[in-house]
Amino acid sequence: MQKKRIAVIFGGRSSEHEVSRVSAGYVISQIPRDKYEIITIGITKQGKWLLYSGDTEAIADGSWENDKNNKTAFLSPDSSIAGLVVISAGKTEIIKLDLLFPVLHGKNGEDGSIQGLFELSGVPYVGCGVLASACCMDKITTNIIFEHSNIDQAAFTWFYRSDYRKAPEKCLDKAESELKSYPVFVKPSNAGSSVGVSKAKNREELKRAIEVAAKEDDRILIEECIVGKEVECAVLGNDSPVASIPGQIAPTAEFYDYDAKYNDSSSKLFIPAQISDELMYKVRVTALKAYRALGCSGLSRVDFFVTDNGRVLLNEINTLPGFTSISMYPKLMAACDIEGEKLIEQLIEFAYERAENHE
Repeated sequence: MQKKRIAVIFGGRSSEHEVSRVSAGYVISQIPRDKYEIITIGITKQGKWLLYSGDTEAIADGSWENDKNNKTAFLSPDSSIAGLVVISAGKTEIIKLDLLFPVLHGKNGEDGSIQGLFELSGVPYVGCGVLASACCMDKITTNIIFEHSNIDQAAFTWFYRSDYRKAPEKCLDKAESELKSYPVFVKPSNAGSSVGVSKAKNREELKRAIEVAAKEDDRILIEECIVGKEVECAVLGNDSPVASIPGQIAPTAEFYDYDAKYNDSSSKLFIPAQISDELMYKVRVTALKAYRALGCSGLSRVDFFVTDNGRVLLNEINTLPGFTSISMYPKLMAACDIEGEKLIEQLIEFAYERAENHE
């Protein structure tokens, strides 16, 4: 039987470029070579697409970019090609693809941008579609959908960066009026892995936090500070998804920021989460409700706060969660006996299933 050809795409023009490279190493190592031929496509921070054929180990540290055998290659939006256009030594060749496996986090990889290209290419792909990816990446849009779906979450308000530039005091007054008290969290609406997120304990800190968030996006989200356990749930599947055993994060930093997620292994992970069976059930049910409300498919990690008085508040959904050695998604699925090759093969199967359902 002829092997199916899978293109693993990593890197990207994103603040999470480095994390993507590490995640890609895990994914590549778990794809069964007896069934699949693996093509690796790296996207540099400058947005250049390169066909990489070297050692997987060089992906994580970034040295893959210097490989002398790299060739310019990009996915064609022409569905009759259904593959890569490779340019080398003045010649062009086509590499047909059976499946795309994006291992891209953050902007331009998890926000619907590249999923639109995948749709045009006609090649099946792992993960959420264009709309779900775009909605989940944008925190304000996600919050509005949660609100409409009667899913409990932190109180929030938002405004455009341009409005803040024109009338900063008016925006600050609005935030204080609607959220009532400090501390608050300030976030760029569209950015991943807690990039640009700050905690503000007074008006001066709020101003500084808004400036930090404004560097990442043109819409600013401000949320009330919820005191509770940080609980996460992995979801896998398409029309009939399953939710994992919830896990809990006990970050050593003040909140679970970018560094705590990917660089600081001192943050403790508890699987299962240290909450009651009743709250465990509520987390799983709510994760599935949110997954379906946003039209997710393939996989997502759903993040919550669980308070001491029993509230389960949904924080956000990550449609392409990390697959590093300390990432929660693969650990949660492993706790449900779905790990390694088994997890990757299920993601591949769901990608084909989704493509067939959309034909």
